[in-house]
Amino acid sequence: MQPFTQFDSDGRLRHLISLRELDGDVLRELLDRAQHFLTPAGELHVHGKELEGFTVANMFSEPSTRTRVSFELAALRLGADVVNLDVMLSSRVKGESMLDTIYTLQAMQVDVFVMRDAQPGVTQYVAEHVDDHVSVVSGGEAHLAHPTQGLLDALTIHQFKGGFRDLVVAIVGDIRHSRVARSAWHALSTLGVGELRLIGPDELMPPADDFEGAVRFESFDQGVDHADVVMMLRIQSERMEQEARIADADRYFERYGLTGERLRRARPEAIVMHPGPMNRGVEIASDVADGPQSVIREQVRNGVAVRMAVLSYLAEARRRRT
Repeated sequence: MQPFTQFDSDGRLRHLISLRELDGDVLRELLDRAQHFLTPAGELHVHGKELEGFTVANMFSEPSTRTRVSFELAALRLGADVVNLDVMLSSRVKGESMLDTIYTLQAMQVDVFVMRDAQPGVTQYVAEHVDDHVSVVSGGEAHLAHPTQGLLDALTIHQFKGGFRDLVVAIVGDIRHSRVARSAWHALSTLGVGELRLIGPDELMPPADDFEGAVRFESFDQGVDHADVVMMLRIQSERMEQEARIADADRYFERYGLTGERLRRARPEAIVMHPGPMNRGVEIASDVADGPQSVIREQVRNGVAVRMAVLSYLAEARRRRT
């Protein structure tokens, strides 16, 4: 059996499970496409026909607002039919296997499956078993990957910083359990960011062999010093063993919460990012989240454009194969 690859025989992206395999050319093409789909706030959004005739199924077994809604909007704005399925409340509860569900939906001519699951390996497993014309896109996989979030974070940084070279990017918080941090690391490392810093308590740091090339700090104040980008993460309590959970939110905020005072240690023009949902007063102060250096709302806006870019790319590759 051939090793799994996200690409088709022509070297075009067929599935998007992780950013790990993507080279700089593919990443930049996706970011350029996303920029094409953006319109200024208040203007009518872009409508296209790139997915006309396609059906996209959103299959989320974990709660989601931003990712699920943005994938739905992206597909609709490109002309696709969209179905949303809560797989925990349907086929799995009835005893039907995941592949049985996929094969049933394939028979109904679903072309793209967008999947979020807490179990590692589910999206790749499905991608290995779908028909040749079908694509699978990860909407978030356990603690391992969230590729479209990594793309939209990279796009946001590029918009506000004009590139990646020489930038110092600080990722703060629960990095051990964060699929967002891993996908950001994959994207930014490939795109040539100057320095990636990981900041957090030892118990929330990833294993020593993970995040190759990143510089680690336990001290927030030292880690954020002269940073160009400060990306805050929430504590992923749902992915922790009960005994490992951090119960004292006030103590955590005192050590690792982003306040205006801490932000002043970063460069004056530094931007503040957060993938959401935010826990105000736990990892970030409200005046910082809503302040002039925050680009959190721009991240959300970019999410729809990035998912439009991914879906249009996959549709184009499909048409080339057929």
